[in-house]
Amino acid sequence: MSIRIWCLRIKELLLPSRKVVTLEADGFPNRLPSRDLLLLRDAGENWSIGMRCPCGCGQLIELPLLVEVTPRWSISLDQQKRPTLSPSVWLRDGCRSHFFVRNGRIVWV
Repeated sequence: MSIRIWCLRIKELLLPSRKVVTLEADGFPNRLPSRDLLLLRDAGENWSIGMRCPCGCGQLIELPLLVEVTPRWSISLDQQKRPTLSPSVWLRDGCRSHFFVRNGRIVWV
């Protein structure tokens, strides 16, 4: 395991769990929360999750939730409203981060 991943894992344990902020909109705002996930809804339908890359590079990550789209992700919330995303998030360019979001925590691969 690299020092970078080890430091990111420790940081994730020390900070509070990530939460979901819901926004009724058809696009992402200019500024996203630094840690939380942004759930976009349109006409009552969840259609996308947005977040900043947890590695710190600041890249916007947009994950579609619509059944008609491929690839797509699903989101579930536990009793404390902590998000879990499925499948994992793997950025093919830029910082090339690969991680899961489980119970509001980033689990690095």
